[in-house]
Amino acid sequence: MNIIDKLKWRYATKKFDESRMLSNEKLNVLKEAFNLTATSFGLQTIKMVVIEDKKIRESLVEHSYNQKQVLEASHLLIICIQNEINEADVNNYYNNIKSIRNTPDEILDPYRLDLIKMMKRKSNKEQQHWSKNQAYIALGNLMTVCAIENIDSCPMEGFVSKSYDQVLKLNEKGLNSVLLLPVGYRAEDDMFAGFKKVRMNITESVLEI
Repeated sequence: MNIIDKLKWRYATKKFDESRMLSNEKLNVLKEAFNLTATSFGLQTIKMVVIEDKKIRESLVEHSYNQKQVLEASHLLIICIQNEINEADVNNYYNNIKSIRNTPDEILDPYRLDLIKMMKRKSNKEQQHWSKNQAYIALGNLMTVCAIENIDSCPMEGFVSKSYDQVLKLNEKGLNSVLLLPVGYRAEDDMFAGFKKVRMNITESVLEI
């Protein structure tokens, strides 16, 4: 299938086959895809938590408005943002550029200082909003890669972030959960798998000027 066929195949999976698990190879593809996701300035202020453990996921169902995909999927991916972005984050990013590309400080420093100033001008709420925008880019990228790899997924905003952060002790890591993506393989009796995809006519959703 080509990419459009893959995207037509994809749907928000409501019921996963609990007997089927993603291979380490497939899981590594998703990890790499997340890490390669485009982010503003290339500053990666998002993290992905991967949970396979069923007991942990079972404890999260009640904080997910009882949506069973969290438990039934092969793995649960949680996209998180940093609680704050500080000068050290920017310096680490530019130090990484210097190490990988061997770019001299005299070229990097003006950009480094500008980005530090920009982040300092943002309130904590503005920083988190900015990072959350990056998280949605990652979610879209992961969903597309899942479709290409014949992995089923279900993007979810419906969960209690504070409860997730407490159960998983994400606050101790300076993180805040913002999006969920259970991944695995659809159950044969998931009635939603056979539904025709409902979208606008492309002439309505795409404007050519």
